[in-house]
Amino acid sequence: MNYDRSELLKHYRTMVLIRSFEEALDGLFGQGVITGTSHFCMGQEASAMGSIAGLRPDDLVTSNHRGHGHFLAKGADSRRVMAELFGKATGYSGGRGGSQHMADFSIGFLGSNGITGGMTPIATGAALSQKLLHTGKVVLCFFGDGASGQGTFHEAVNMGTTWELPILYLCENNQYAMSTPTRQAFKQPSVAERAKGYGLTTSVVDGNDYFAVRKAVHDAAERSRVGEGAFLIEAMTYRLCGHSKSDACEYRPEEEEQAWAARDPLLLMAERLKQEGLATETDLEQARAEAYQEIEAAVQFARESPEPDPQTVADNLLVTF
Repeated sequence: MNYDRSELLKHYRTMVLIRSFEEALDGLFGQGVITGTSHFCMGQEASAMGSIAGLRPDDLVTSNHRGHGHFLAKGADSRRVMAELFGKATGYSGGRGGSQHMADFSIGFLGSNGITGGMTPIATGAALSQKLLHTGKVVLCFFGDGASGQGTFHEAVNMGTTWELPILYLCENNQYAMSTPTRQAFKQPSVAERAKGYGLTTSVVDGNDYFAVRKAVHDAAERSRVGEGAFLIEAMTYRLCGHSKSDACEYRPEEEEQAWAARDPLLLMAERLKQEGLATETDLEQARAEAYQEIEAAVQFARESPEPDPQTVADNLLVTF
């Protein structure tokens, strides 16, 4: 393994941070501190962090409705993400966007989107820009298995493939579109198999394995960067929670949930780091403690942040990128 030890510990810490962030949110929703809904990515942390780790820092990323993990993995400030959920002025969208509408162009995160499949054409357009401007950057487009049934997905993938754009379509296949299992929604449940019809290169990877995801994304990104066009990676994973805050998740077999819980990506990465002699349990405990402290600070920051000024309600409706 040729990865830097300190970097791997940092990425493990970020995966714990993502999980802790959403566990804190869950508690805040329960207390009535935060209202509305949110879509958690518990169980999908390896696919978020492994994908970002496989890119260059200046590459671009688009997300979906389940985007907290993608944003934090790309380097978002957890305090500002939390403040956005609180609806405070210090949030990434000034408290106006909430869970599904956050972006930070300075770190290459082009945004999340509440519309299923809504970011695939936006990501494809961003990739066209990179090709025309010769930036050398690659765009990574996160989407879910449910989005692969949307018309926008097929239009975007067709254009990205036909124009040989520098883009990776990264499907986080958690095997359920809300409560519908992929085996009931599609004759061919594999997104990678269906996408082959457009002529792009596809692969399937263990989405709960940080190292497998990182390598798959890195290899595809470098090939796409030098002109080999679009790639699609299907990361097989599982959300360890309901679709959204209102979903009690009563439609999944208990045996299935237990089997995936045993393959929790946080457990897998911790075990791998210890097996490779890259971390001790003390190192991992310190990383976890740092993540928990950061989340406590983020909640405190959000609580103490000011409410948005009503006089600014029409500000920042349009931006230039």
